[in-house]
Amino acid sequence: MILESIIIAVYTVAIVLIFMYSLAQLNLLYNYLSSKKCSEECDTFDFSNPDEVPYVTIQLPVFNEMYVMDRLLDNIALLEYPKEKLEIQVLDDSTDETIETTKKHIEKLAETGLDIKHITRTDRSGFKAGALKEGLKIAKGEFIAIFDADFLPKPNWLKRTIPYFKNKKIGVVQTRWGHINRNYSLLTKIQAFALDAHFTLEQVGRNSKGHFINFNGTAGVWRKDCILDAGNWEGDTLTEDLDLSYRAQLKNWEFKYLEDVETPAELPVVISAARSQQFRWNKGGAENFRKMLWRVLKSDNISIKTKVHGLLHLLNSTMFLSIFTVAILSIPMLYIKNEYEHLRNYFYVMSFFVMSTIIFFVCYWFMYRSIYGSGFKKFFGFTGMFFTFFSIAMGFSLHNSIAVIEGHIGKRSEFVRTPKFNISTIRDSWKGNKYLRKKLSPHVVIEGILMLYFGFGLYSAFVVGDQGGDFGLFPFHLMLFIGFGYVFFKSLSSKV
Repeated sequence: MILESIIIAVYTVAIVLIFMYSLAQLNLLYNYLSSKKCSEECDTFDFSNPDEVPYVTIQLPVFNEMYVMDRLLDNIALLEYPKEKLEIQVLDDSTDETIETTKKHIEKLAETGLDIKHITRTDRSGFKAGALKEGLKIAKGEFIAIFDADFLPKPNWLKRTIPYFKNKKIGVVQTRWGHINRNYSLLTKIQAFALDAHFTLEQVGRNSKGHFINFNGTAGVWRKDCILDAGNWEGDTLTEDLDLSYRAQLKNWEFKYLEDVETPAELPVVISAARSQQFRWNKGGAENFRKMLWRVLKSDNISIKTKVHGLLHLLNSTMFLSIFTVAILSIPMLYIKNEYEHLRNYFYVMSFFVMSTIIFFVCYWFMYRSIYGSGFKKFFGFTGMFFTFFSIAMGFSLHNSIAVIEGHIGKRSEFVRTPKFNISTIRDSWKGNKYLRKKLSPHVVIEGILMLYFGFGLYSAFVVGDQGGDFGLFPFHLMLFIGFGYVFFKSLSSKV
């Protein structure tokens, strides 16, 4: 019974952690809904007065962006802002032929009177963080707007964000991401679904109550003094944006999140690109938990509630490890349940934790409703998308758990960029993209084995016990079977 006891103990801890996280999400939902009832008045710059228009530097950190570079530069040139108070830095770490084509494009834009510079480095140390730090040394702007290569801010973007910096306490203004290729495929739909939850429920839920949020690496503006006061960009984690965000807020800088300002961007359309992005985000989250844990706990200038939300925020990615643990142990638990009659009361108690799924369902529905509207048809569509998203998210749980473990144990790895495609409609093709990884991840084989493992879990529902089976975990195992099957076959087909 020793092995069974260990399985039960680990399973219980993991499922309780997931439940606690769901309660935190429920609290964010309450904050989000509460924020809609109040209208916050903010002091802003008066752009009709030229003396109140501050100098802005736009930083565009890029690396081998053949497919989107021209689109990015042409779009940034359309931003409506006084040219005499705008500087654009193209921080180009490229190692391919785009370094020359980008240089020529920049020269053409400079001829129009735009203050745009092509900044290159021979040493790529620090990756994106290093490039941003290098550009900051010579930046003229009091405020630094940052856009990744696949982002397309609207012409009035600066006029809708910069005015909030009249409040001297504000160090960052962050906007909501939009998705230009949301409906390209099932993969893009579920990525958009997850990101929409972050950019509505989580960012608003935290920011509205003064809890820590994060600059999302792009589509936001920093006060230059805030960056310097917080210790500048550091490249010791894979999510330098989260790192600097926490250091700035621990220094009492305030962040302003603008849900109503959408900045369109492109979602990864190939699963290998989504995998590399997920790996970087989840490992970086765990790295920042290691880096920031004691700084947050020891801070005297933030409340207990903000500390709790901050730590749970930093542990976001670690939830994948809890989910993966529950998934793997769920089949042994099915057999234990039907083998040991005296544990019946334990399993009755454990059934309460299905509430976690219900809480997530409710939270995501309010997010979905705020974007798409309500009604039976919308709710029906949401229900299908929610369970599809949950299934595929669980299919990524092995991949993301490995990232989390590497982050927690301090294993270092390079910053792997997410390849861009310039794809927005179903007629566009990603095949032939020169930046795609040619080799399959070794994790794919294990994901195929896990698909079979959860297929065995489905079979087990029919044969365990002496009462004609036990179907309590059947929906869970079906979602896992579908999720790992999707990730496995999609990963194989992306190499064809």
